[in-house]
Amino acid sequence: MSNSFVTDHPAAYFEKVYAGVLGKIIGVYLGRPFEGWTYDRIMAELGEITYYVHDRFGAPLIVTDDDISGTFTFLRALADHGHDPDLTPEQIGQTWLNYLIENRTVLWWGGVGNSTEHTAYMRLKRGIAAPHSGSAALNGKTISEQIGAQIFIDGWAMVAPGDPALAADLARRAASVSHDGEAVYGAQVLAAMEAAAFVEPDLDALIDTALAFIPPDSTIARTIADVRGWHAQHADWRAARALLQARYGYDKFPGVCHMVPNHGLIILSLLYGGDDFQRAMTIVNTSGWDTDCNAGNVGCLLGIKHGLSAFDGPVDWRGPVADRLYLSTGDGGRAITDAVTETLHVVNMARALAGQPAAAPKNGAKFHFDLPGAVQGFRAREGDAGQVENVPGHSEHGARSLAIHRAAAASGAVHVTTPTFIPPEAIDMNGYALLASPTLHSGQTVTAELAADAGNAAPVTAWLYLRLYSDGDQLADCYGPQATLAPGDRAALAWTIPDTGGAPVAEIGVALSGTGQGDLTAYLDFLTWDGAPDVTLARPPGDQTMWRRAWVDAVDHFDAGWPEAYRPIQDAGRGMIAQGTRDWTDYRATARLQSPLAQAVGVAVRVQGLRRYYALLLDRDAGVRLVKMCDTEHVLAETDFAWNFDTTYQVELEACGPRLRAWIDQALIFELIDADHPLSGGGVALLCEEGCVSADAVRVQPVRDRKESEAP
Repeated sequence: MSNSFVTDHPAAYFEKVYAGVLGKIIGVYLGRPFEGWTYDRIMAELGEITYYVHDRFGAPLIVTDDDISGTFTFLRALADHGHDPDLTPEQIGQTWLNYLIENRTVLWWGGVGNSTEHTAYMRLKRGIAAPHSGSAALNGKTISEQIGAQIFIDGWAMVAPGDPALAADLARRAASVSHDGEAVYGAQVLAAMEAAAFVEPDLDALIDTALAFIPPDSTIARTIADVRGWHAQHADWRAARALLQARYGYDKFPGVCHMVPNHGLIILSLLYGGDDFQRAMTIVNTSGWDTDCNAGNVGCLLGIKHGLSAFDGPVDWRGPVADRLYLSTGDGGRAITDAVTETLHVVNMARALAGQPAAAPKNGAKFHFDLPGAVQGFRAREGDAGQVENVPGHSEHGARSLAIHRAAAASGAVHVTTPTFIPPEAIDMNGYALLASPTLHSGQTVTAELAADAGNAAPVTAWLYLRLYSDGDQLADCYGPQATLAPGDRAALAWTIPDTGGAPVAEIGVALSGTGQGDLTAYLDFLTWDGAPDVTLARPPGDQTMWRRAWVDAVDHFDAGWPEAYRPIQDAGRGMIAQGTRDWTDYRATARLQSPLAQAVGVAVRVQGLRRYYALLLDRDAGVRLVKMCDTEHVLAETDFAWNFDTTYQVELEACGPRLRAWIDQALIFELIDADHPLSGGGVALLCEEGCVSADAVRVQPVRDRKESEAP
């Protein structure tokens, strides 16, 4: 087998990855509300798990979760390190340090010696490189063999379709950042099975293939052999589950959440579930233990194996999810995302490994709907008599579109939107924190194309439409340009987002209305935007908090109540508050900074996490420096500067292609070319090292060519 599947079957590969991503998030959302429960408690309080139960807990379905965030975040090591097939555990460990905000994002921060991932993170932070950071020699057998190696592993399989050897090797490298021994073996088995599932339909063949990559005398191998034996002897999965618990239950292994019992449940659920997604989900979730982790792995494998048909059946697995997911990391512009977007990232990593150019459906549109059933987070506003569905055709740029229907008896407009920032239901989410930056800002231009159904009885009027957080953190409507379409007509719409006064944009979409009787239907071909915004990030008028939530908080203190809009404080080391996305490529950031005390303060651009950015720093010992942080810090230029505390300085940093320019109080300080793998895009940040910095606003202005950026 080889990853020629990427090049030989590009459409099938795209769809199978999408199904794998969907299977992962569906499984996690299904199992999350009762994570850690025993089989007996589940049966007593919930009964067999046949569908989502979040509503019985008064919780949202779409939640932040370590299984999802870790899976699609740690995989970014491939893209961040040039898609090198020889990617090392040390580089994956550097990716951890770039995207994890200590005690806040992705991981269960349960303490050193208790949480495996927290333990490994602290090793990495203190300079102990992977794989030693996760080794049993350093952390002990108990800590190194917990479940985390398995729950984050699916992405490494999906970039190696049909190549279980590569998948198992990538899984070994990734798992060794935090784990060792049996935990790594379990991760290798799952990764190899998932990679082989792109081309091999037989489950027993998948298991046999995967076992070839781990020691035959390992506990994981013995567990799999026992589960297969019980499956051959017992028709009822409950009998096999009882035997698994008796021989490999939590009481047989120390630690909070051991790999072996949960791995055994995954194999059991796959064997007894067969090719039935519904049955496998029922078994793996009803069986208890680490339900969201186990269901996520089972769902991903079955999604890959069967494609989107895995979710066909008596219940609607996809509708309530609507592709939505959150990735809460130090790169806040990626936090509000969807299954289609994450699928494309995975696909393009695999294409890069195969030497192929990146795929860009509908010319790279953010929302392209070109996969069957994809809605990319779009839904009708509550109270509107409308609905959305993915349909074939009605597209001049691809194969599919998003149908927007207004019921015949409805009056008024139908509004359909997708989140661009933290939705209201996620503001006070329990569990893992959701740190996010808005993906859409003032000054960016949204473009879309729509078509009216030829069977409409009357013209339909369509607007671009957004909602933003206003006074009291309530959502306020804002309408853009409109077009009236006769039946069968098409229209293109473009809207440069106006100045919102600092209020963050929460949703973007379209509104439809029309006159006459009968249903109205329009088809959204695509919706997109790119480039840097033209925006002043500042405190808006009124009583609201979401403008502060728009900044990813990676400092020790970022409290409200100060006269200045922003006063980040860092007790030790360097911290930041950041906002923006990778779409921000060529722009200038300006802020008026003041500090009563700090080792260093400054402005950063093209921020891609905590350890990837360019920054202009005022340093009490080193004057003024222009630095490139790319896992380690590189000083690109420096000069003397008499920096005084309590004095306000206007600090400006511009990136345009590989050229960097910097000013202090409108005096050009540095101009240079970074020709050594320049960072291509990212958000803006205020940096503070061992002290405090304050600012009332951060101005971001696009720079479109060299001539435009000549004057400060």
